Amino acid sequence: MHNTVMIDVVGLTRALIGEHTPNLQRFLDGHSNTNIEPVIPAVTCTAQSTYLTGKLPREHGIVGNGWYFRELNEVWLWRQSNKLVEAPKVWHMAKARDPSFTCANTFWWYAMATDADITLTPRPLYLADGRKLPDCYSYPLDVREALETKLGKFPLFQFWGPATHIKSSEWIADAAIYVEEHYQPSLQLVYLPHLDYCLQRVGPEGDIAQDLRDIDRVVGKLLDFFQQRGHRILLLSEYGIMPVSNPVHPNRILRDAGMLSLKVDLGCEYLDYASCTAFAVSDHQICHVYVQQPEKISEIKALFENQPGIARVLDDEGKRELGLDHPRSGELVLLAEENSWFTYYYWKEEARAPDFARCVEIHKKPGYDPCELFLDPRLRFPKLSVGARIAKKLAGFRYVMDVIATDPYLVKGQHGVSSSSPHAQPVLISNYGKNMPERIAATDVCELILQHLFEE
Repeated sequence: MHNTVMIDVVGLTRALIGEHTPNLQRFLDGHSNTNIEPVIPAVTCTAQSTYLTGKLPREHGIVGNGWYFRELNEVWLWRQSNKLVEAPKVWHMAKARDPSFTCANTFWWYAMATDADITLTPRPLYLADGRKLPDCYSYPLDVREALETKLGKFPLFQFWGPATHIKSSEWIADAAIYVEEHYQPSLQLVYLPHLDYCLQRVGPEGDIAQDLRDIDRVVGKLLDFFQQRGHRILLLSEYGIMPVSNPVHPNRILRDAGMLSLKVDLGCEYLDYASCTAFAVSDHQICHVYVQQPEKISEIKALFENQPGIARVLDDEGKRELGLDHPRSGELVLLAEENSWFTYYYWKEEARAPDFARCVEIHKKPGYDPCELFLDPRLRFPKLSVGARIAKKLAGFRYVMDVIATDPYLVKGQHGVSSSSPHAQPVLISNYGKNMPERIAATDVCELILQHLFEE
């Protein structure tokens, strides 16, 4: 068995490797590489689950970064239990071949309630007084304490939100080195999210030179470390990020058609899922539409087929074609055109937006919100506005960090569908000397991991 590390550099494509990424360029030039045909939806939770199981969503059940939990009547994104993944993972397959195999998950998703041997994942502290404090979860539990002693607290607020920074990827990389030095897992999964932030903010054609240099430095450190220790290295990404300029609002379309049911509390509007005829759970460039009156499916399908920015409306047949025929999927699934993406917005007047709309609230919003990467440009003194709220927090007063933008046109990059350009597709590079085809399917990655571990 050969110790292997798989480094996920989120958003990396061939188009981004060049003058600003000398470490990545050397690794690409000197080793086998290929493009990955991404799974649909090309989003984090689905892509990672496909890589680690070798199965499509119809079998592993991860139909997006979140979905409508029908039995609970709740929309939840970014759940963390590995028990949500319904197919065997690569570490099960590897242990069956060699019981001495061990696996460390360093910030890949679904890292809680897992039977991987070692795990690290973001896990804020939510206190009774409403405060959210930066933290992470580990198993064994003492790994977190050791890392905090060595590296300081996990920089949660630089991991997601308007203050995202290379510091979070640096912390994860240093944690991966610590895990290797102290545990020597047979397989370590490492997640470096930094490019995801800048590419969604400014797009792949924006000013990202410094961001590329920053992530290249972090990746270079890991490549040097693991190569010196004789590891086989798989470096890959989950998806490419495409320039976008056209936000589409499926819930507003449904509202105009009389399909939504809204509850008004304190002047703010909230979706009442159970009494909606249909509602949408948007997730980057894909959207699950849950239709609770089956006789309305054809009507709603026709409604979306006539909307600009929507490339396809998948019914049962379309979902089967793409491997999305799972009970967690919506009755219909929307795929955006390459220059478009889907918001979760359902309100028509800003004054009636839900109280969480201007906050970083990934667990309350009924859909993914990339505007959480932006401070509201309408704030005259944004740093002062944030500082005043932090002062309230530190003084023990109740506060609302309502400083996030709700202008979808700020977003310049998105993912979820497959780009028509090979240079904008996710890349895979390996230092294990095998010739690779020009392109592989996302479902092929699992077997590739096993080959790195067990082939001579």
